[in-house]
Amino acid sequence: MTKPFGTVLTAMVTPMHEGGAIDLAASQALARYLVSRGCDGLVLSGTTGEAPTTHAPEKVDLLRAVREAVGPDITILTGAGSNDTAHAVRMAEQGEENGADGILALTPYYSKPSQAGLVAHFRAILGATDLPVMIYDIPGRTAMPVSDWALDELAPHPRIVAVKDATGNVQQAAERIARTGLAWYSGDDPLTLDFLRVGAVGVVSVSSHVASREIAAMIAAFEAGDDAEATRIHEALAPVHASIFNGPGATNAKSAMHWAGVIPSRAMRLPLLPASDAEYVALIAALEAAGMTR
Repeated sequence: MTKPFGTVLTAMVTPMHEGGAIDLAASQALARYLVSRGCDGLVLSGTTGEAPTTHAPEKVDLLRAVREAVGPDITILTGAGSNDTAHAVRMAEQGEENGADGILALTPYYSKPSQAGLVAHFRAILGATDLPVMIYDIPGRTAMPVSDWALDELAPHPRIVAVKDATGNVQQAAERIARTGLAWYSGDDPLTLDFLRVGAVGVVSVSSHVASREIAAMIAAFEAGDDAEATRIHEALAPVHASIFNGPGATNAKSAMHWAGVIPSRAMRLPLLPASDAEYVALIAALEAAGMTR
């Protein structure tokens, strides 16, 4: 199975100043840090990047700044997530215009369209650019799963090349991988090894803010046929995942990067709040207990 977007893609947080403005210098420093620790791809303006509360000019500035920081050889996907199809289309267009290598196309949330409407939404995004697309299926957030029928309608399109699967349904993934031939990426850090075992090629990860080297090593061990080593790393990562997802992943990943000295602020935009001092102390204690280092 090919890896159209790499193996370990970090769903990158968006650093902000205390007043709420995006900190582009910190974004560049963070992108360089993540790449230096083993990520071979970055996802910008996803949910972890607080995309629902950042705006079109800011997304463009962020993409340009990160591309400048990491150069041409690191894969960058940018999010096209909206329940307004025209808005999602414009995000995809701006991604292509400003240096993205691919589009992460989110299922439209809240509106709960029909599956035919879902297919039409993705086709509109596909028609807007020449970039390859990763479909993002996360029904726990969108209340709209991608059905077998919809996936089978979309899979033959030459620019749909991958799926980010955050359904938690590993058996369904096995069947869909076999049927569609699409590259599969775990969208749920604790299930990455389970997805690899049924044919996934990588992960779009939040925990990789702090554990990219370990996640990359786990995947490499699995691909080398060393399931025992992959399992050992997977089990060692369990408390890391638990700490990162004990609350909003964006909040905790940003706190972890502040602890690592990579970004100067833990600031968030409402409705997300930064970690309280007590939450921050507990998170860092859990990461240190799990062996994470700065």
